[in-house]
Amino acid sequence: MENIDQQNQKLSFKENWNVFKFIFKFLLPFKKYFILAFVFSVVTTILASVMPFVISNFMDSYLETEKATDQIIWYFAILYFVLNIINSIAFFFKWNYLQNGSIFVNQYIRKKVYAKLHTLGMRYFDQKPTGWLITRVTNDTDLFPFWQMLFNTLTSIISIVIAYTALFIIDHQIASVMLIFLPILLAGVLIYQRVSTRVYQLMLKKRSELNTKLNEYISGIRIIQQFRQETRLGKAFDQTNEEYYGYRKRVIQINGLLLSPLVNFLMSVSIIVVLIMFSDRSMHTVVAAGLIYAFISNVQIYFNPISNLMDSLSNFSNGLVSASRIKTIMEESEYAPTYKPEPEDIAPDLAVTNDKNGPIISQGKIEFRHVNFSYDGENQVLKDISFVVHPGETIAFVGHTGSGKSSIINVFMRFYEFYEGQVLIDDVDIKTYSNEELRKKIGLVLQDSFMFVASVTDNIKMMNPKISDDAAIAAAEFVHADGFIRNLEHGFDSKVIEGGAAFSAGERQLINFARTMVREPKILLLDEATANIDTETEALIQLGLSNMRQGRTTMAIAHRLSTIKDANLILVLEAGEIIERGTHDELVEMNGYYADMYRLQTLQKEV
Repeated sequence: MENIDQQNQKLSFKENWNVFKFIFKFLLPFKKYFILAFVFSVVTTILASVMPFVISNFMDSYLETEKATDQIIWYFAILYFVLNIINSIAFFFKWNYLQNGSIFVNQYIRKKVYAKLHTLGMRYFDQKPTGWLITRVTNDTDLFPFWQMLFNTLTSIISIVIAYTALFIIDHQIASVMLIFLPILLAGVLIYQRVSTRVYQLMLKKRSELNTKLNEYISGIRIIQQFRQETRLGKAFDQTNEEYYGYRKRVIQINGLLLSPLVNFLMSVSIIVVLIMFSDRSMHTVVAAGLIYAFISNVQIYFNPISNLMDSLSNFSNGLVSASRIKTIMEESEYAPTYKPEPEDIAPDLAVTNDKNGPIISQGKIEFRHVNFSYDGENQVLKDISFVVHPGETIAFVGHTGSGKSSIINVFMRFYEFYEGQVLIDDVDIKTYSNEELRKKIGLVLQDSFMFVASVTDNIKMMNPKISDDAAIAAAEFVHADGFIRNLEHGFDSKVIEGGAAFSAGERQLINFARTMVREPKILLLDEATANIDTETEALIQLGLSNMRQGRTTMAIAHRLSTIKDANLILVLEAGEIIERGTHDELVEMNGYYADMYRLQTLQKEV
């Protein structure tokens, strides 16, 4: 998997071209908006070049010859006014189609990147900071200036051609002089490209670091305040913030030095050259003032799109950097084990291709056959794990932190892929089951229950419209969570604040139980579900767990050994290996590792 810092390296021309082709695919579904915007842009460009000829014709044919009657003046005034009205209307439609098209493309990209993240395995998220991912989804997908740059590039080229054609029609000799300035502009473009890209990449890197720090500090605000680290971490945040704005300031300085000033300077020089050449010509022949006006006006029209192109270069460079980051995510091969990618699975379509007609979990039998697993491919955390759990039975895993208990759950839920062995459900390889079937028939209860900012009912339903409110209430009643919920001000319609902070740990866990049971799973996974419960809700949680386990195959990670005494099988793990197995009574009789743990907990409880 690509290291985060490697994405800040300078891209070659070929890599930039590949990034451009990749990101351009997102535009195609909305091409009609950009085509219409282009048509109206051509109209405005033609009108902008024609209008100086109207004034020129009036000046040379009527004003200088004193033939300008009231009727002629009104004719030219109305003509010029109508052309301006048409130009304004065309500009409105051009801007409207361009803005809408850009917004729709950005929305489409963000949707696809977000969908892609849901196809990636847990290993990917282990290696990427949350702030980095948030930056990718929110900031890098905002390519609005990039699409405008693409559009402006095309329309600017058309404008330059039309304006130069007008200059050539007026005076081809002086028009030829205008071509001298193009190599100078090209040199400026190359210098800017070399300088700006690297600085912008560094700016984006610092922005990711800033978002990561902000996410960490807000998430851990209680710990920060508890240990009085506000000042130290505040200084660290300020330093990163200053570094970010330092790079941003450099980007602004580079843009201000190399872009518009260069174009404006060359335009001023070209106008001076035009005036000198027309002045020299006037010594030998009569030069119409209107002709000079039309020529200078079209010189400005000629340089304006060049100025737009130069301004767009910053957006182009910035957009390519952001697009390359998006491309990295969209082409990530670290898929979740439950995701089955098509060979061409890349934007624009990222639908999960699970076979909904695959096997069905009907009984709930679980079997691990010589499973070996490693998170990083080097350090083995599960070693030759084998066991069988028959339908309706309970198996429990005990052991110290890092012994491999949660890794068994992670492998069974297919959050990670094991590299050796076999896992079966109902005697069928787990890899043949669809993602939908696994998530529907396996209920997972974690130690820490995540709560969304929504109603209690929606938290139980997980905002799934296919689950009725009545089903959510019935699930809460089943796990004995309905009592405290009904005592809330608005009952099941009460809003949950961020993180469920208004509830106790036990109350959050009861809601989590209801969330699990509303799907009526065949298999239940309990990852230290009773570790952080409070005494007020402990009895309710034990009742809820008893109801949940009834008739369901259960895999439980236990911290309190008293809660698994009735398990059909208990596995004791150490360093990823099973060192003891049996029922509670059998393990106590062995007088080994489990017996020592049980006696210690019993003694602590008595004390």
